[in-house]
Amino acid sequence: MNATLALEDGTWYRGVAVGAAGETSGEVVFNTSMTGYQEVLTDPSYAGQIVTMTAPLIGNYGTTAGDAESRAPRVAGFIMREASPVASNWRADSSLRDYLVRHGIVAIADIDTRALTRVLRSAGVMRGVMATGAADPEELVGKARAIPKMEGSDLVRGVTCDAPFEWHERASSAGDADDRAFGIAPQRRSSRRLRVAAYDFGIKWNILRRLDAYGCNVTVFPASARATDLLAIEPDGIFLSNGPGDPAALTYAIDNVRELVRTDIPTFGICLGHQVLGLAVGGQTFKLKFGHRGANHPVKELESGKVEITSQNHGFAVDPNSLPSDVKVTHLNLYDGTVEGFCHVTKPIFSVQYHPEASPGPHDADYLFRRFLDTMENR
Repeated sequence: MNATLALEDGTWYRGVAVGAAGETSGEVVFNTSMTGYQEVLTDPSYAGQIVTMTAPLIGNYGTTAGDAESRAPRVAGFIMREASPVASNWRADSSLRDYLVRHGIVAIADIDTRALTRVLRSAGVMRGVMATGAADPEELVGKARAIPKMEGSDLVRGVTCDAPFEWHERASSAGDADDRAFGIAPQRRSSRRLRVAAYDFGIKWNILRRLDAYGCNVTVFPASARATDLLAIEPDGIFLSNGPGDPAALTYAIDNVRELVRTDIPTFGICLGHQVLGLAVGGQTFKLKFGHRGANHPVKELESGKVEITSQNHGFAVDPNSLPSDVKVTHLNLYDGTVEGFCHVTKPIFSVQYHPEASPGPHDADYLFRRFLDTMENR
């Protein structure tokens, strides 16, 4: 079956359908990871986005239940240069095509993803519509121009949990045993089980696995939960997760995090949680031209001068000039100089823009979980 992708600027591509039949829309972005396509598909941070993989061949190792980062794929659509018809992996329980069809994800292959990526890099990410079967490209372009922009969109409500839950009760059904067989050992474990309250803005399972591995009992709360709900469990630390959409639209989350900041409880934020924390301490955020999405982004830790290769997925950033004087920038992106981390000068609060759990990606940033552990134990 044919498939068509159309962008709001009038550009369109014809390829073949390699997923579910139908039509989908969203912000078209690109990811430079060589591997980890199933983790990308199931990362809730991609809600509302059609993801282009820049690696030329996707699907060659199939899909595995233990590699999912949430209950089901969250992307709005998926774009590939070539979709492998063969799944060569002893762990695989499905081919990529079957996985996409089963979960209703519209996908396209056999298009020039290099040309598409160059368009998105030059003009910036843009809205798009993808449809299978006979489709009029001009009609799809019109539909693309009519869908809501990412700016001002609260997509967190569509991916957050419905009610609080304990991670240890859900771990086995989320492939935890499988991950333990292949994950790296923590740098150290806490002397006692620490209690962490985590805001679910679109949290990935491997973040919860890493916190558990370091010795934390994690209670996950919906994004709209009140600060008092988190404080009621008397946590040793607060974790602010990754997630999709515009952080400035999350006024309820910003207000709750601002209240938590006043308590001086150790707080660690990543990705969207980093942006929400930046807004809560008085900063501002802005939209990047094409964002940072991939597992190969160099970040410099300013105090030591160390460079980390990091896993990233975000389209917004914290404006360093807007941060108050008691907040210090700790990490910078070496591609474009944007803020990749900050800490509070007097409070036990820090955050990074990237994904330290590295699923997919390198493990350079796993030390941040140890830092969170140290902060909680030294409180």
